[in-house]
This record gives sequence, C-alpha cells and structure tokens, in this order.
Amino acid sequence: MKRSKKERQQQLIETIKHNPFITDDALANQFTVSVQTIRLDRLELSIPELRERIKHVASKSFEDEVRSLPLSDVIGEMVDIELDQRAISIFDVKSEHIFKRNQIARGHHLFAQANSLAVAVINDELALTVKSILSFVKPVKLGDRVIAKAFVTRKDQEKNRTFVEVTSTVENEIVFEGQFEMFRANDASKGDLK
Repeated sequence: MKRSKKERQQQLIETIKHNPFITDDALANQFTVSVQTIRLDRLELSIPELRERIKHVASKSFEDEVRSLPLSDVIGEMVDIELDQRAISIFDVKSEHIFKRNQIARGHHLFAQANSLAVAVINDELALTVKSILSFVKPVKLGDRVIAKAFVTRKDQEKNRTFVEVTSTVENEIVFEGQFEMFRANDASKGDLK
C-alpha cells in the first residue's frame, strides 16, 4: 500500500521523534522510498540530518546529573539520562576497537559501554557491578554506531541493589543484551520499583 506524501511525512516525523538516531538509509527502507526522497522530506519538514540531531541531543550537559562516576568514564557519548530510570549512550566503532583480521568489534568494548551506562544511571555516589548476564547477539563491525539503552527494572532497598537491563542496537537490530545487578552505597533515590 503506497502512502501519500502527507501520510509518509507524518509517519516520518513520528519515527524520528521515537528514534532520533535512525539513519536516512533505514528510513528509506522502512518507507520503501529512495534516500533522496527521505532527504527531501526532511528538508521540507526542517528535520536536520542525523549528525545534527545527535549533536543537538548530546549538547545537553549531563555532568551535574551523573553521580556515580565522572562523565568522562562513560564509554560512548551520553545522550540522555534520567537517574534511576533510564539512560542512552552512543558508541562509534573505530579501527582501534576492532580485530584487524575481520573488522569485528572486540566484545569488551560493547560490555564497557553497557556496564558504564548501568553504573551512570544509578543515583548514588557509589555504584558497582555485582553480577552481569550477557548475550552478544550479533557481530558489530568497523563503522557501526552502537546505541545502548539502559533501563532500571527493579530495586532491592534492603540489600542496596538496583537491577539494570541494557540493550544495544545497530540500525535498530539488537547486537548485545545485558542484565546488571548493581550495588549502590546509600540507595539515594526513594522511587519504589520493587
């Protein structure tokens, strides 16, 4: 079923609002139109290109928000955080992150992005990983942009534990999943997710 231009543009707005990190190629595939059509739609709707959307989101400063570690210790670029709720970071895979022979990213970089995000989302001065369960779902390659999303799923205030799930994607495909049990020193937030 072919959409009218107006319908496509409305759906384009909603799609980008839901996922500001989606590429023009992915949008073209989703709407079964050319990349040029997507670019023209974006231009007409005054929606900036991906690089500008990322800069806009990343321009927010999270230095004052992240309590559990210096922002410079977060692997990847922090683009959103709501302490004890959720966080998002972006990690661009470069030549120093891959195995030279096959251009596949070393797994410890994906783990480091996810683990540092799980620490950063904790609203406490001290947060440490107690246990993690990991799944490397699909290889990540040179040039891929990995978007990691962390969600706090549960708190055990008696044991000062917070449980965080992290899902990492490349072009909306899951490449890594992790469940992290985090120790927090003081359980600073009073939100009850138990």
